[in-house]
Amino acid sequence: MQEPTPPPLRQFASPKDLVSATADLLARLRAKSPRVHCITNSVAENFTANVLLALGAVPSMTLSPVEIGSFVGRADALLVNLGTFGRERREATSIAVDTAAQGGLPWVLDPVFVDRAPPRATYAQDLLFLRPTAMRLNAAEFAALAGVGDTPDEVRAYSRERNIAIGLSGARDLIAVGRRAASLTNGDPLMARVTAMGCAASAMVGACLAVEKDAFVATTAALLIAGVAGEIASEKAQGPGSFVAAILDALYSIDGDALAARARVELHE
Repeated sequence: MQEPTPPPLRQFASPKDLVSATADLLARLRAKSPRVHCITNSVAENFTANVLLALGAVPSMTLSPVEIGSFVGRADALLVNLGTFGRERREATSIAVDTAAQGGLPWVLDPVFVDRAPPRATYAQDLLFLRPTAMRLNAAEFAALAGVGDTPDEVRAYSRERNIAIGLSGARDLIAVGRRAASLTNGDPLMARVTAMGCAASAMVGACLAVEKDAFVATTAALLIAGVAGEIASEKAQGPGSFVAAILDALYSIDGDALAARARVELHE
């Protein structure tokens, strides 16, 4: 069967245009309420589900080999997170990725802690050959998989080589898809004090991909929404505990005006 022709790449004349595209995506996400099936680690499940619900998406989390194919087949996107990755999750991933490929669903790889366990890094490399749509990770994880640094040119080159969107999280988020790249400097230090914040951001990438075929726009939008929501939440939180509730509230109420007022985006030539 002939593969469908990919949509033309969108070009952005200014960061403002990319922020506007993010606001439009957010409105479409809330209108559609896409289903995201999450194979994620046991520590992250509850928070990830609540983040997706606050954003406007619908999560599912089953790992049962008997039913995961049906769940993924009825989803709009898939997340595969390698944290606490035992035999059950590995079996579930095999079925889920096959189902996503057959249905043409976008899927996101989050290679948690591949820098700490060589067997996990090897498995992540195997999954990359199955062509995930996007990979959301941190700089240490990227170095372990790519063997290069995290400059815009290096990340773009890896993205082109693997034909994958890269969302590199940190004090400066870097998104690269092919020859396009953008940096974001939104966020707050409290985000690093909450377990599963990165895992939830990966699920947000999946939710955005469910309503936006351009992986550059979708990955940028997810990380920008997360960063701006983190800033809004930090203004109300007294510490990590109250921050969890505050960021869920921020994701629920965030809108295009908040994104336009707060976004700090740089496009790379």
